[in-house]
Amino acid sequence: MNQPSPRKFWRWFDPRYRQIGTWAFILNRITAIGLTVYLVLHLYMLSKLVQGPEAYDAFIALAKTPVILFGELLVIAAGLIHGLNGIRVGFNSFGFGLQRQRETFIVLMIIALAGTVYFAVHMFGWA
Repeated sequence: MNQPSPRKFWRWFDPRYRQIGTWAFILNRITAIGLTVYLVLHLYMLSKLVQGPEAYDAFIALAKTPVILFGELLVIAAGLIHGLNGIRVGFNSFGFGLQRQRETFIVLMIIALAGTVYFAVHMFGWA
């Protein structure tokens, strides 16, 4: 039977014996959830700015902290991963690249990693 249970739930997070297509699916879902949470937090923080100049100054001070900068880097990484993977899925939907899905996914994730590193270097002033 296909009944829900806690054991089956945790099996979803088990990384063993997964094919790369499953990883692409999981990454797409996790990044979508993360970007949605970020959007809600972002809108909440922006709503604080209508409280006046003091709130704006406090927001800018908070935005420059290393924890927030790292969080923004995670948002950039999630956006790159989700966007590039979405392009791959879109191409596959129209019949392009069906024979090379694995290679396409790997190349696009390398591009996402390179983009994330590029942004990290510039965000944290390592350049």
